[in-house]
Amino acid sequence: MDQICDDLDAETAALTVVVGDLTEEQWRAPTVAEGWDSHETILHLGAADRFAHLTLTDPASFAVEHGRLSSGGVSLNELVGPDVPALSGSDLWQWFLDVRSKMVDALRQRGPKDRIAWIGPDIGARSMATGRLMETWTHSHDLADTFGLDYPQTDRLRNIAHLGVVTRDFSYVNQSRTPPTEPFRVELTGPNGDIWAWGAEDAANRVTGTAYEFCKVLTRRQPLARSAVHTEGSHATQWMEIAQPWIEPPRISDRA
Repeated sequence: MDQICDDLDAETAALTVVVGDLTEEQWRAPTVAEGWDSHETILHLGAADRFAHLTLTDPASFAVEHGRLSSGGVSLNELVGPDVPALSGSDLWQWFLDVRSKMVDALRQRGPKDRIAWIGPDIGARSMATGRLMETWTHSHDLADTFGLDYPQTDRLRNIAHLGVVTRDFSYVNQSRTPPTEPFRVELTGPNGDIWAWGAEDAANRVTGTAYEFCKVLTRRQPLARSAVHTEGSHATQWMEIAQPWIEPPRISDRA
């Protein structure tokens, strides 16, 4: 847990470089992610972190809020109350950093395989932390692209890539499809030139490319057809076209 939590802290630091000096006008400007501005992006990250902290530290209160969320009466952002969305961008950022710190501290107290109640099925503590890392990386990249900044490519991408590989079957279930039974091979080149591999070496269905490109496709920030990810086998191609390791109606970003 310390390793994934350290990576989550490092991703938070990378995001700090992107948004730390934004003006209030920039906080309210649209991002490259359609329908989102910078303020709402950080509000969303913080609302999810707050919800994660709640399930880790106060399961009874989490169950109550989860019931409200499941009923469709409120959104995750609305569960934070009316005061937080009204904060200025800089004050919202400080609120986010506080919530993020509390969540990470609570995650460090858990074993990696501890089962945690979450949105949908229970989830392992390490998987929860990896999910928070993935969402942070995704939205951080949105913000960096919005302001024309380079976002660092690091070995932290391995966490996101691994999450994508192990949730392959979920991508099919999310679209009410039956997952294929054939073996898959995924070979990715990390930022430092290391090869990260999953699956049988002789699998006919193969996905290759850089970890960075794979993660952009996985997080719906770039369609497969416009990426540098290479697939062999019809099932590998189909998976990459629908890959999405979170519960939400699938949508391919219009960005490329």
